[in-house]
Amino acid sequence: METLLQGDWVESLQFLWPQLFWLLPLPLLIGLLPKVATAQQAALRLPQTEALAPWLGQAGAARTPLWRQLLALLAWLFLVLAAARPQWVGDPIELPTSGRDLMLAVDISGSMEEQDSEIRGKPVTRLQAVQLVASDFIRRREGDRVGLLLFGERAYLQAPLSLDRETVAALLMDASVGLAGQKTAIGDAIGLSLKKLRDSEKEQQERVLVLLTDGASNAGSLTPAKATELAKTEGLRIHTIAFGNEREIGFGFFKQKLRADVDERTLRYVAEQTGGQAFRARDAADLAKIYALIDELEPIERDVQVYRPITALFWWPLLVAIATSVLLALTAAGRRWWNS
Repeated sequence: METLLQGDWVESLQFLWPQLFWLLPLPLLIGLLPKVATAQQAALRLPQTEALAPWLGQAGAARTPLWRQLLALLAWLFLVLAAARPQWVGDPIELPTSGRDLMLAVDISGSMEEQDSEIRGKPVTRLQAVQLVASDFIRRREGDRVGLLLFGERAYLQAPLSLDRETVAALLMDASVGLAGQKTAIGDAIGLSLKKLRDSEKEQQERVLVLLTDGASNAGSLTPAKATELAKTEGLRIHTIAFGNEREIGFGFFKQKLRADVDERTLRYVAEQTGGQAFRARDAADLAKIYALIDELEPIERDVQVYRPITALFWWPLLVAIATSVLLALTAAGRRWWNS
């Protein structure tokens, strides 16, 4: 165990310029230089040479206390140590990466106010069911850049592509029915999603749109067919989710179920043309299963990049070298003052 810990310690402590350790014997090498006759003829002079005199073979060695000699050598040692730039390399940290930009387009038209689903036995609107299920889906997309687009009669970007999944999920939970109008513009939703994915600063290998709606396209300047053609040309894969249950009207024996208004045929066409899958969800349970299937169709990337944080340590030996030099200077000044 001790050997392992020692190995980890040695691996973590590194020097950026270890070749500077060759300067350590420089004071001794200076002592081997030919003696000069006078101070004016000296080619190289060091400060505080009297402290290093015994090591340099200079006169006055007997007058230099041993502790001053050791302090001078200590200052030089820590100065070279600081110049070698010691640094502490931390433990490896994994950064998840992904080759995918994932945009969610959620219908918030007036029909999403229908209460035809339940969560934990409590009736909820279609939008509330989507918010609870899709927010969990967003949080699971670790490594993906996720964006959120809301649409009704018009489409608008609620959250740009981001690795901050918690914020995107929170913005989905803040959505309200009717903010984008009462009608449904599926074509505009696809077109705006395509634009935002195309304008992404990061080049991605895969771009995916998950579009959920409970109605038929009856608004917008771009038809679903034209938007699908553009998406297919750009290589955008679209998964579509038709959401909503049949409604009951009347009472007693006179109850009658009405088909949901969702245009499944158009949604299937969009998915098939772009290489995606078309799904049908009638309640929150179906919706949760569908998002789980999308997790399988668009698996989270497991390849990771690893980096090790680096902390510079040269300040510590530099401070010791400065403190030691200041101490030598103060003692030298004090000795001259005392002798005078």
